[in-house]
Amino acid sequence: RAKFRGSAEAQSVSSGNVGPSGTNLRRHTGRDLAAARAPKKGPLQGLWVESTAGRGGVSVGAVALECAAVVLGVPLSQSQIVAFLAYRDLLVRWNGTYNLTAVRDADVMLVQHLTDCLAVLPGLARECPDGGRLLDVGSGGGLPGVVIAITSPGWQVLCLDTVAKKAAFVRQVGAELGLANLSAVHGRVEAQASLAADVVTSRAFANLSSFCSLTRHHLAKGGIWMAMKGRAPSEEIASLPPAVTVFHVEPLTVPGLTAHRCLVWMRPAEGAELLTPVETAIPSAAR
Repeated sequence: RAKFRGSAEAQSVSSGNVGPSGTNLRRHTGRDLAAARAPKKGPLQGLWVESTAGRGGVSVGAVALECAAVVLGVPLSQSQIVAFLAYRDLLVRWNGTYNLTAVRDADVMLVQHLTDCLAVLPGLARECPDGGRLLDVGSGGGLPGVVIAITSPGWQVLCLDTVAKKAAFVRQVGAELGLANLSAVHGRVEAQASLAADVVTSRAFANLSSFCSLTRHHLAKGGIWMAMKGRAPSEEIASLPPAVTVFHVEPLTVPGLTAHRCLVWMRPAEGAELLTPVETAIPSAAR
C-alpha cells in the first residue's frame, strides 16, 4: 500500500517554510489539450509573477493556487490548498511507476492539471447547484474527479478507468487525503452497470459521439454530460446523433494558460431512445 508522508511544500502552507522560487512551464503532450505557458501580456501576467515570487513565508504553490482560484471565483480554504499540494505531490511521486500523466514537472502540474480542472467548478455549480453523483470517465490519475471531490463535498465522485493501477492510485489519494466522497472503479465504462450519475464528465477521453454513446446508460434521470475540451470541437458537435442535445458550449479562461479551453454541456434529447454502448477502443489519453 502506497504511503504518503507529506511534502515540504504542502506542509509549508501551515508551517511557514518557503517553497520553490519559480515556475517552469514546459510543453504538455496531452491530446487535444494544448501546451501551457505563462502569459506574456495582460492582467494574468501580473498574477503569475506574484504567484511565482513567494509571499509572506507561504509556499509558491500555495500562492499560485490561491491566486488562480480567486480569479476563477472559487476561493480555496487553507485545508483545501494543503490537500491540492498533497495530491500534486502524490502525482509526482507515483507518476514514474504508474504513468499517470505526461507532465513531469510539479509546477506545471499546478497549472495544467489542478488549475485547469478548477476552471470547471463555476459551471458545475451553476448547472447543478445541489451537487449529487458525478462520474469521471477515463479519469487517469483523477482529473477532474479528485479536484471536484476536494472542493465540493456535496458531490459524490466516482472515477472510472480501464487501467487498474490508475484506479488504485485514485483510491489511495482518497484514503491519504480523507476524501469520503471519492471512490474509484477499474473497468470499461460500457461494461459497467448503470451508475445513475447526475453528471458524467471526461477530460481528453474520446470524441463526443463515443463519449455519449459509451456513457448514456450511466446518466440518472435528468442527468447531463460535461465534456472538457480544448478548442470548441465544432466537427465533433456536428457529428453527434440526434439523441444528444448540446445546450451550451462554455469558453473557459484558465489562469496561467493561453491555450483554448471549453466545456461542452449536453443532455439526452427529449424522447430520445437509449443509446446502445458501442464496442470501441477507449484511447489511452496522455494527461
